[in-house]
Amino acid sequence: MPGTNKVAISLPCETFKAIEQERKESGESRSELFRRAIEMLLRRRQEEAKIRQYARGYELMPETPEEIKAADHAAVAILTEEPW
Repeated sequence: MPGTNKVAISLPCETFKAIEQERKESGESRSELFRRAIEMLLRRRQEEAKIRQYARGYELMPETPEEIKAADHAAVAILTEEPW
């Protein structure tokens, strides 16, 4: 949705004071600070949902013993080539 929307929120006094301190230190406006915080929260939630989806895929279709053995062999082969 293009454009912007105004939102009014209520905050506990201590939270507001902490936000004001952060805003003053960062030089951001309140709008910038809240936009950035909400974008970070939404991004984190999306990443968490993807991780849960990824893990669920393994629960539904775990590796076979043959796949685990092949991965172990590949890892050993790669690591034996390292000069350490």
